[in-house]
Formats: sequence, C-alpha cells, structure tokens
Amino acid sequence: MAARNGQLYQLSLTGVLGGIMGIFITQLFKGAAHLDPDTILDRVKRQFRQESPIEGAWIEHQTVPYQKFAVKTRVYYGGINRYEDDQLVQYQFIADAKTGSVLDIHRL
Repeated sequence: MAARNGQLYQLSLTGVLGGIMGIFITQLFKGAAHLDPDTILDRVKRQFRQESPIEGAWIEHQTVPYQKFAVKTRVYYGGINRYEDDQLVQYQFIADAKTGSVLDIHRL
C-alpha cells in the first residue's frame, strides 16, 4: 500500500510540474509571437524596389492594436519614400505583426 501511495504522489507531482512548465513555456513564447519589424520592413522595401529605387524607409518597433471590422490584431506602422516623376513621394503602410502581411498602404 505504501508503494502505491508513493507512486500516486509521484504521478501527482509530475502532473503539477508538467502543468507549471506548460504555463511557463506558453508565457515564454507568447512574447515571441511577433515578427521582427526590421524583417517586415525589408520585405516591404524589396517589393517597392521592384518598381523603382527607394530613398528611405522606417518602421515603428512597438506594436499597436488594430481593428478592421470584426478582425482584431496587432500591427506595425511604417513608411517608404521614393521618387516618382522627379517628385519625392511618401507611402505609409500597416503590417500585421504576426504574419508580416501588409494590411493597408496609402500614398501621403
């Protein structure tokens, strides 16, 4: 009977430790769920360079909440400057922080 109680105690302790580790790992990876903003900016710059050279680019390094209709996510805001017909033109974009997809882009 004592051996059985020891096994139950060991199983219970293993279950509790496993649960605690699961919570810890979830919290650890929750913060790492966003793509690096510089990686996203490099992708956007590469796409713009297919049309013409760019003069400058920027991206904010803090995510902000964003909602369009029923869809809620966190995003990075950024911008691209390039010449079009000898005029400096600025574009602002909004990129999903988790996927890197450009959700919106407009000319300023």
